[in-house]
Amino acid sequence: MSSNKVGSHAERHPGWELYEKLGRPRYLVAPMVDASELAWRLLSRRYGAQLCYTPMFHANTFVNDPKYRKENFKTCEQDRPLIVQFCANDPEILLAACRLVEGQCDAVDLNLGCPQAIARAGHYGAFLQDEWDLVALMVSKVHQELPNLPITCKIRRFDDRKRTIEYARTLVKAGCSMLTVHGRTREMKGRLTGIADWSYIKDVKANIPIPVFANGNIQFFEDVQRCIEYTGVDGVMSAEGQLHNPALFTSENPPIWKMAREYLEITKEHPCPFSFMRGHIFKILHHAELSGWEKQCGLRPLAIWRCQPYVRPNPNKEPNEVPKRDTVEEYRKLLESTAKLKRPLDVNLESLSKNKLKKLRRNPTKIFTILAERPEFPLCTRKECKNPKGAKCPYTMCRACCRAHVQTNELNCESHKAYFDPLTKSNEPAKDRPVVGDLHKNGDKVSL
Repeated sequence: MSSNKVGSHAERHPGWELYEKLGRPRYLVAPMVDASELAWRLLSRRYGAQLCYTPMFHANTFVNDPKYRKENFKTCEQDRPLIVQFCANDPEILLAACRLVEGQCDAVDLNLGCPQAIARAGHYGAFLQDEWDLVALMVSKVHQELPNLPITCKIRRFDDRKRTIEYARTLVKAGCSMLTVHGRTREMKGRLTGIADWSYIKDVKANIPIPVFANGNIQFFEDVQRCIEYTGVDGVMSAEGQLHNPALFTSENPPIWKMAREYLEITKEHPCPFSFMRGHIFKILHHAELSGWEKQCGLRPLAIWRCQPYVRPNPNKEPNEVPKRDTVEEYRKLLESTAKLKRPLDVNLESLSKNKLKKLRRNPTKIFTILAERPEFPLCTRKECKNPKGAKCPYTMCRACCRAHVQTNELNCESHKAYFDPLTKSNEPAKDRPVVGDLHKNGDKVSL
C-alpha cells in the first residue's frame, strides 16, 4: 500500500530521497534511553531491524561535555543506516550537536514525544508541542545550515485530530524529511498508557507529503502487518515490544537464553554500561505473571522460555490485585505519632516528607532542616545548569561544567583540580597556560 504513495510523492519532497537512501526501511527500532545502545542495535539488525535510532541525547550536554559524548555515542561500520536523536529547546545548541555527528549517521531526529517528568523539567520532548514557532525554528535551522544532514522528527498526537495534522504540516514546512507519529497523547504514560490510536497516524499519513512511520501497540509481528495495512505508513517503529523480543521483526519467538547469550556476546566487543546490560537481560527473561493475561488480551499462550511481549495490567482494579495503600491516611498517622515526641526545637512537622517523618519517629533527637530555611547557593553560570557553583571556582561553575570548560578552552582550575594538560596534575597550574581569574563575566573567553 505504501509503495504507491512513495512513487506519488517521490518527485515532490526530498524526504523520499532520504527514504530511498536508507533502503526503504519498514522495520524500525525506536530511540530508547539507556536501551538502544550500539550492542542492542547490532543484535536488532541481526533479527530484521532495517533502521535503528540511537538513544535520546540531550543536545546541550552532548555539546558541552566531551566525556558524555564519548561514552554515549558509539557506532561502527555495521551500524547503518543510523539516525541520531536529540532533545533540545535551543536552535543554536541543536545545530551545534548535529554538527558533531555529521558524517557519522544518515540523519538526525528531534525528539518531540518524550512524556516523562524529566522532559517537563528540562523543557523538551512532548512538552514543546504547544510551542510551534520554537519547534519550527529548530527544525529549519538544522535544515538550512546542514543541507547534507537531513532532520526528522518524532511526535505524539493531540486529542484534537485536526491539530495533530496541522502540527505535522508545520514540521514539514520547516524542513522535516520524515515523521514518526506515536498513537498516544502526552498524558498517556505509566499505568495509564492505554491503547495507541492508529487512526490519527492514518490521517497524518494522508495529509503530509513525506514518509511517515507509526509507533505504538507493536507487540507481535502480526501487529506490524496490521498497522501498515490500516494506516498506509511507510514503516513501523517498535520500542517496548522489541525490548522483550529482539526477533520481533522476524515473526519468531526464540528461546530467551539464546537472545540473552547472543546479546552478552556482542557486549564483549562493544561494551556498554552494566546498567544497560542488566535492563536488557531483565526484559528478555521477564515472564508474565500467572494472572490469566493471555485470556484477557486474546493472545496465543507462549511458553515462558520464549521471548514474548510484556502486557501491562489493566489500570482498573483486578480481582487478585493487592489493595492500594491509603497514603493520605498513612501520612496522617505518621504526623500524629511524631507530634507526641519531645522535640529539642520547634519544627513544623507538616513541612517534612513522609520518609523524614519515619526517620524522625525512629530517631526523635534528629533535627531536620526545613526546606524553606535551607540556605540558597548561587547557581552555576553555564546556561541551563541547575547545580550550585563551586565556592572557589574562578569560572563560577559546578564541577562538571568547569571540567568541560577547562578542556574546551585549554585552561586550568585549582578549585576543581581540573587541568587541560594531563602532565600538570598538581597544585601548581601549568606555566604555559592562562592563569585563571582573568575572565570575562560570561566565562567563555580568557583575557591574557
